[in-house]
Amino acid sequence: MTATTASAASSPVLSTTPGLVNAHHHLYSALARGMPGPSRSPRNFPDMLSLVWWRLDAALDLETIYWSAKLGALEAALAGTTCIIDHHESPRAIEGSLEAIDKACSEVGVRVNACYGATDRWADDGSLHEKVSPISRMTKGAMAGLDECDRHLSAGKRGMVGLHAAFTCSDETIEAAAALAKKHGVGVHVHVAEAIDDVAAGARLEKHAADDWLLVHTVHLDRPLRGRIAHNPRSNMNNGVGYAKPTTKPNKVLLGSDGIGSDMAEESRLAYARLREFDLAATPDVVAGWMQNAREAFPESRDDVVTWRYPEANSPWHGAFTTGMRVERVVAGGRVIVDHGTSLLVDEAETRAKAREAARKLHQRLENM
Repeated sequence: MTATTASAASSPVLSTTPGLVNAHHHLYSALARGMPGPSRSPRNFPDMLSLVWWRLDAALDLETIYWSAKLGALEAALAGTTCIIDHHESPRAIEGSLEAIDKACSEVGVRVNACYGATDRWADDGSLHEKVSPISRMTKGAMAGLDECDRHLSAGKRGMVGLHAAFTCSDETIEAAAALAKKHGVGVHVHVAEAIDDVAAGARLEKHAADDWLLVHTVHLDRPLRGRIAHNPRSNMNNGVGYAKPTTKPNKVLLGSDGIGSDMAEESRLAYARLREFDLAATPDVVAGWMQNAREAFPESRDDVVTWRYPEANSPWHGAFTTGMRVERVVAGGRVIVDHGTSLLVDEAETRAKAREAARKLHQRLENM
């Protein structure tokens, strides 16, 4: 082999795409990996929430929120995801939580649209309501969550008004969230009929929902509902809640990860495999359309440039069947935030080390809960 041939052989074959968008994330879950297991194995979706995720969010403080968001944003950037729509909950650290998330993402160079998911599941005395009556009064925790959304939006930050899910919110809280969203000219970001336990969500949200709402999951939605749908196939499979059949709904569909990382290229591959299982005639162009729809929430992402170590990364058919496409370079907002597969704005080793230490503290709190 000549020197010229060797040089040519060592040069990667590259292609580019616009920035990827994660249409529904839970950045606070980045430190969940390795967390202590529940006291017993979850038997259903309510168990999964109360034994795992509601324990985790109750253990968060502003430090762990920041480092979880920073690690999650870093991993997003390294995977070519330049924009995130985040849904956050930390009932014992509400005030300042969205600021911590915004700061962490900004430092990495990733844009974020954040909200706090208001819920009435925590009573005013700090105890957990596993079932909330629609006619219950709004709790102090729900008020604080909406106040956090109000502060964030009033400060000119990008965001929405968050609700956890209808089955953990009173009608009063749902109505207050809808009114706050109208005040700020944004939509409501809410989990909808993720499991059969929330099947009444459509009936309760129907009179409030608007076209700018972000309806997450909709697996068991029993009626048409205004808004965009955030489809999260990997999470739905992981929680055993069923397939959402997004192509059967009239809504515009976006693709999210629901907190299981932010590798949206990989999420899109799984989304296509799950769609194909449901509809053998479906093509990768359907999922590519979902990815493009997500960019409408962040128009700037279309001008971001992700360079891949693969010659046809911009082809839906190649992307659907090619695993392990690696990101070489990411330009977001005119800045190079990743080059040669490494973050340029933050020290990856330092971020991971500090996130590990924050995770250790978080997991210790979980052990003591």
